[in-house]
Amino acid sequence: MSAFASTIKETAALVEDALDAFLPTRGGPLGRVVDAMRWGALDGGKRLRPFLVIAAADMFDCPRSRSVRVGCAVEMIHCYSLIHDDLPAMDDSDLRRGRPSVHKKFDDATAILAGDALLTHAFEILAEKETHPSGDVRCAIALELARASGKLGMVGGQMIDIYAEQKDFDLGGIEELQRLKTGALIRFSAVGGGLIGEASADEVAALQAYAEDLGLAFQIVDDILDATADAETLGKPAGQDAEMDKATFIKLLGMEGAKSKAADLVERCKAHLDRFGSAAEPLKGAADFVFERKS
Repeated sequence: MSAFASTIKETAALVEDALDAFLPTRGGPLGRVVDAMRWGALDGGKRLRPFLVIAAADMFDCPRSRSVRVGCAVEMIHCYSLIHDDLPAMDDSDLRRGRPSVHKKFDDATAILAGDALLTHAFEILAEKETHPSGDVRCAIALELARASGKLGMVGGQMIDIYAEQKDFDLGGIEELQRLKTGALIRFSAVGGGLIGEASADEVAALQAYAEDLGLAFQIVDDILDATADAETLGKPAGQDAEMDKATFIKLLGMEGAKSKAADLVERCKAHLDRFGSAAEPLKGAADFVFERKS
């Protein structure tokens, strides 16, 4: 196992254990929504976004007891978005991570409430003193995550994705869409790690530049996998972009052009980290992982 594979596996286990503790099972009618939250949030695989938080915070000697909490908060937001994305009114997907999506396992109403509960729980975690003794630091992280998640971030990107006439998008248009829909939470993850680690403004800016290029590379690889992999490998339906005639990087650049652009972005995003020296190797490994991933 490579050093990076070992590191991301270690952080995924930390996040899984913490999420399990944040979402204890309950009896009675309330237990149903908690069960749905657990179905949507646990057994989540690689946990890339929390990894970015933890790896960035590690560079500033931040205790993992703090960075794991921020990682769990962004993962809850991510999982809520997947639960809602899978609903019939949105992407209408019956499969997520190789098993029934939350609305298929439970029902539409329970899935909506489970997503809502994960969203609000994320900010509860960030507000608690265990996340950081400084209220100013906690507020800065919560503000950053709220902006990344809302109308000018992930939600805004999803809105454009659903209703915009994507077939008319040029490269600039689709890059902007993906910087919101996919990139905003990835950007928060690196920046949030810097904030919880009390990095300087210049250091946070370097992390943001890294994450912006990483998020775009991530989406290009997503487009490639949607066009080339099967549902069993992806753990979700494949070929949906072409079916819905969505504007993708492959449609605009061709397969080889898309691969070349992703490779260029990965090299660019790693260059943003040079100032941090060897401490940034885990984050650079994440960039290579994004480019090489199969699901």
